[in-house]
Amino acid sequence: MKNKVKKVLVSGASIAGPTLAFWLTKYGFDVTLIERSKSLRLGGQNLDIRGAGRAIARMMDIEKEILKANTGEIGLQFVNRDNKIEAAFPMGDGDSFTSEAEILRGDLVNILYNRTKDQVNYIFGKYIKTINQDDSSVKVTYSDGENAVFDLLIAADGVRSTTRQLLFGDEPKIKFVGLYNAWYTIPKKETDTKWARWYTAPGSRVLLIRPDNHGTMRASFSFLSDRMGYQELPDGEQKQLLKEKLSGAGWEERRLMEEIEKNDDVYFDGISQIHAPRWFNGRSGMIGDAAYCPTPLTGMGTTLAMVGAYLLAGELSRHDKHEDAFLAYEKRMRPYVEDVQQLPPGVPWLAHPKTRFGVSLVNTVAGIMASRPVKIISKLFVSKEKDITKDKIELPDFN
Repeated sequence: MKNKVKKVLVSGASIAGPTLAFWLTKYGFDVTLIERSKSLRLGGQNLDIRGAGRAIARMMDIEKEILKANTGEIGLQFVNRDNKIEAAFPMGDGDSFTSEAEILRGDLVNILYNRTKDQVNYIFGKYIKTINQDDSSVKVTYSDGENAVFDLLIAADGVRSTTRQLLFGDEPKIKFVGLYNAWYTIPKKETDTKWARWYTAPGSRVLLIRPDNHGTMRASFSFLSDRMGYQELPDGEQKQLLKEKLSGAGWEERRLMEEIEKNDDVYFDGISQIHAPRWFNGRSGMIGDAAYCPTPLTGMGTTLAMVGAYLLAGELSRHDKHEDAFLAYEKRMRPYVEDVQQLPPGVPWLAHPKTRFGVSLVNTVAGIMASRPVKIISKLFVSKEKDITKDKIELPDFN
């Protein structure tokens, strides 16, 4: 290891933070990871580790654990108001809705924690309250008043990162895409299967119920809205808003409304991207959703988090100066981020039609895409040698 900087503080124990900690400790750094929650946050919905992210999981020797913790989902069905199947997309490779590396967020967090807990100093129940840095160190004050000194600080604490605010203020822009989403866990019923079921409702609404490997189901409800700030409402007002938006949707509307009222773990947010002109400030920086959240609509958030962590740790290991490592990292990573953040035309509006005709059109198009003739034609143009670990970014060997 060339780099003389050894003591690093990482904020956030979700995906990017522990992945960064893994690679930094592998290269000889002394890593402390601070997490605001009192314990690991093991909730959350499905994550799909694809492309370069899958390759990194393999290098971390956790790929088999991830595959073993698969949710059990066998594919996606588009259903209508009467639960009749309009289209079905079975589990496939990295380009399909469901992949063999489909895993619950909490399960992946647990795998990463177990892989790093013996090498990393984890601090739970605290967060960074103040940051003061100079040419030689980064001095932080934790929420309990304790002070600590590090050589580097990296924020990896999510799209609403408070550490990012301390480092960059309002410079990074949160780009709201006009879509709200609620995620929560619900009891399993006899009518549920191993298929994910997608229901498009008039009024620009989508209801989605997916199986998990814990004997429950994962529900999500999304709706279009130009109004900003709903995620800042108190929990009770959020639940009332969600029930109002669900009203009249049909299908499993009543079930999802009742579970929202019962559930204490409804995660609700406005779907947004993070666009930051710079990712580093002195001896500090940010990665993952804190730096460049692409939105769940891309299906690439987890991959970006893992790729960014791997590349930053690698660049820090091969450069004498952290400034040079940061520059090399950004040169390698930013084009990839910008490519991933480019949402396809019409997203998310096309998937959230306002009228019944629009709903019918969505289901018709899905049926065509899932039809046997289209699948046969698609296979003719897809190489049998396709490698699901390939991606539009090089992963150098930093050893």
